[in-house]
Amino acid sequence: MITRHDLSQLDWTVSGWIPELWRLERTMEIGASPNAEIPAIPASVPGSVQKSLLDAGLLPDWNVGLNYRECEWVENRHWIYEAAIPNEWIEGGKTVRLNCRGLDYRGCVILNNEAIGEFCGSHVPYTFDLTPRLAETANTLRIIFELPPRWLGQFGFTSKMRKWKPRFNYTWDWVPRLVQVGIWAPLYLEVTDGREIESFRCAPSADLSNSTGTLEMKGAVSGQEGDAVRLTVERNGQVIRAEEVPAWRFNSGEVAWTGLPVELWWPNMEGEQPLYTVRCELIDKDGNLIDTAERQVGFRKIDWAQCEGAPEGADPWICVVNGKPVFLQGVNWVPILPNFADATEADYRKRLELYRDLGCNILRVWGGATLERECFYEICDELGLMVWQEFPLSSSGGDNWPPEDAGSIEAVAAIAESYIERRQHHASLIIWCGGNELQGSQDGEKTGGGKPCDCSHPMLKRFEEIVKREDPTRRFLATSSTGPMFYANPENYGKGLHWDVHGPWKAVGDLDEGWATYWAGDDSLLRSETGAPGASSAEIIRRSAGGLDPMPGTPANPLWRRTSTWWIEWHEFVREIGREPETLEEYVDWSQARQTKALVIAVGASKARFPRCGGIMLWMGHDCFPCTANTAIIDVDGNPKPAALALRQIWRGPAGAG
Repeated sequence: MITRHDLSQLDWTVSGWIPELWRLERTMEIGASPNAEIPAIPASVPGSVQKSLLDAGLLPDWNVGLNYRECEWVENRHWIYEAAIPNEWIEGGKTVRLNCRGLDYRGCVILNNEAIGEFCGSHVPYTFDLTPRLAETANTLRIIFELPPRWLGQFGFTSKMRKWKPRFNYTWDWVPRLVQVGIWAPLYLEVTDGREIESFRCAPSADLSNSTGTLEMKGAVSGQEGDAVRLTVERNGQVIRAEEVPAWRFNSGEVAWTGLPVELWWPNMEGEQPLYTVRCELIDKDGNLIDTAERQVGFRKIDWAQCEGAPEGADPWICVVNGKPVFLQGVNWVPILPNFADATEADYRKRLELYRDLGCNILRVWGGATLERECFYEICDELGLMVWQEFPLSSSGGDNWPPEDAGSIEAVAAIAESYIERRQHHASLIIWCGGNELQGSQDGEKTGGGKPCDCSHPMLKRFEEIVKREDPTRRFLATSSTGPMFYANPENYGKGLHWDVHGPWKAVGDLDEGWATYWAGDDSLLRSETGAPGASSAEIIRRSAGGLDPMPGTPANPLWRRTSTWWIEWHEFVREIGREPETLEEYVDWSQARQTKALVIAVGASKARFPRCGGIMLWMGHDCFPCTANTAIIDVDGNPKPAALALRQIWRGPAGAG
């Protein structure tokens, strides 16, 4: 029997320390020590240290002015989360574990002033056995976060990356530096007598020959002789199928069901999204429930076909769902907040429902961040939003070549296996990908000259092997983009070199000439990243300016330099209008109209080429910081820019009209 207690309900505090000083303490209340630089303040779990400090009035709002610079000291301290474990949760003679679903990034766990274990890495869960250090009463649990890596940001050398923490926190062209520290996913206290479900995985699919579902289930349970596993699939309380198998048989291999009378799951606008509950129950010989695990699933069949006119040997980029070719249209997804530990389920739902309503059917979860939360996938299942999930690797500019050393390969392979184990049951998930914009060649050219990496790279080959073994029904891509060329250059149109490509992200000059001409001649099979910049609303810019003057919107203005100056188009306004903007509102209106026109041209041209083109995804979907200008089509508040509203007509219209 196992009991799980949600530790978010406890009264947590967090205190800040000069690095290592806390190790000298012997008091049971470290947070109250006079040696703490930041005495204990209330903390939310899950939650970031930064948000706790902001709520306590000890940190300025990093979204305003240049305040983000005044927040960088946080990453240069040690932080101690502390809570008392209720006495009634402890049961004598049982094992007590701490199950941490997401810790960002490195540190240790201490119970009653005794070290329990260490953690390092943000992308995988950790479990610690507390039993040897438990007292009968007055147990104090501490999670200590030590210094995070110094630099993992957008620019550097991918081949030298050895720290597995979300990189976007260290600055990207759409977010300043805010290196999150804290607990970003749920914590549980598990009390068990040793009889429990240790793991449960299921892989649903559909048999199109008779429109039925198939379900493969496997896992591991710890029990006694005579214990059994009861497996059930149901919808809205109606049992579709149930079976009871001896525990030893469940542990020895898969249980496979075929011919399930289910309704098929479809992407947004292609049909309904019926969802089913798969339940695994460990029961004793008298039928008493010992432990249970549930998964939300949908039944669908995903195949991939060649684009019409594709060159011989090209990757297939027509997504065929339940036998129907579907044009892939959507956005690249980044975390909702820099301090993503503090994003709520309501934050996720607001944005995901907006993407659904606009007509998107796919989201690419970009490799510079991390695996999204379970609620993200559950909502995507519900809304028909397919997901392309990348492993946590990205380009760096200096070089874009993934690490080759054995230690790094083993570390990231373990992350990939964890991602698959935790998310493979979701109907929305259709692709695993090795990472973002990995480029180079094995002859030593690590920047690659525009040549995406393939599975000849040892780390990407390892990913491919893991996906084939652990999730064989899903597609694996070495990286995005893929194929002979990273970018589609007009001088190479017609040569069969543009499979899945990235860019362009910015139009230069007259949109009716160069930009429209570029898209009219496009021969790419897929566009997994393209975009155009547009300013945020004048209200957001003024609200986030602090004491800075929003005008002029040029690289000389520190407000507009908070994030990349790549997306400032003040000079284009002057070229087109023949003068400087007179007001911020005038510039914003012009910028948003330009973004709208550019994206309507790009998305419209790509969708009109279906089935010669399999899809287009915009970089990027939503802002996570109040950028003055960025390529996002959803602002930081989760509201659509004009470009998003204009694209709705194209996204919700027919494909292949051109």
